[in-house]
Amino acid sequence: MPPFEPASQLCRGFYDDVLAPALHGIAHSAALLGHGSEVLGYDTERSTDHDWGPRAQIFVAAGDRAAARARIQAALPPAYRGWPVEIGRDDLPLEHRVTVDTWPGWLVAELGVDATRALDAVDWLLLPQQRLLGVVAGPVFADPTSALAETRRRLAWYPDGVWWWLLACQWRRLDQEEPLVQRTAEVADDLGSAVVTARLVRDAMRLALLMARRYAPYAKWLGTAFGRLDHPDRLDRHLADAVRAADPAGRQQSLGRAYQALAGRHAALPGATALDPALRPFHDRPALVLGAGRFVDDCLARVTDERLRALPLFGSVDQLSDNVDLLTRPALAGGLRAFYETAAPVTPPPR
Repeated sequence: MPPFEPASQLCRGFYDDVLAPALHGIAHSAALLGHGSEVLGYDTERSTDHDWGPRAQIFVAAGDRAAARARIQAALPPAYRGWPVEIGRDDLPLEHRVTVDTWPGWLVAELGVDATRALDAVDWLLLPQQRLLGVVAGPVFADPTSALAETRRRLAWYPDGVWWWLLACQWRRLDQEEPLVQRTAEVADDLGSAVVTARLVRDAMRLALLMARRYAPYAKWLGTAFGRLDHPDRLDRHLADAVRAADPAGRQQSLGRAYQALAGRHAALPGATALDPALRPFHDRPALVLGAGRFVDDCLARVTDERLRALPLFGSVDQLSDNVDLLTRPALAGGLRAFYETAAPVTPPPR
């Protein structure tokens, strides 16, 4: 096996040495986008055991697709820098991974929507964050018209109103379960207490990424992405302590510190209110909570889109569900549009 190098480097060399010469005279853009740890820059030597090797997406005008594909097919070597050009896994056939499409056509296949046009609020809610990362995170090798750069700039982060609504939805998840760590333990359900703790830790990590304006990858890389944030408030340590705690008291104590760190991060967001981060009893029960509902309300106060304000706080498609078969199939995720558009209106909260 040849020495490992990140696929971003391997594929850039593959484009420069093989694909660009083959496409000389055909206007095109090229990148490494879509699925795979290499798009996010997380690939390691372990990644090379499947679906890994020299590959790229080539974007051309519709009328140039056939010619570009023929030229690429004729130019592809059996291997590049020692890595086979035909890639496969399990019982799937080996084939090269150089695709040729129009930029809008590829976006529709990847996201379920032509993201070269303006997106409305529901469009944004139907885009899983991992799929958005597949468009904005990978390296671009050629973009002479800046078409890729312009789309990636617009997809780089949510519009402010959508972002505040998603923050409210993520705070709601904490609000709904923060007293349950103590309550499950109170009935001698230590395993249930640990499971609720793990759920809250995961939701806190995703909230921290939202606050930092970073799309969250799927489960395999969530901890990696969260770990690359700055944590001067020791949020990462508090969450690690919570999942490692041997008893409910330790879990509640560590989660409480994590909630207070998140409250501090909320206060630092432009336009947010600095709410009291002190922990408090959950009504007359012994559980200590932040009272995350206060942060839900503060986020919603910054949402002016009446369409969003009328929705129940179930969030975007990947706040609503973490089902892999749903989130990896744009047509299925897009099929939820009717769900969002017909969701029973609720009374909008006061501004």
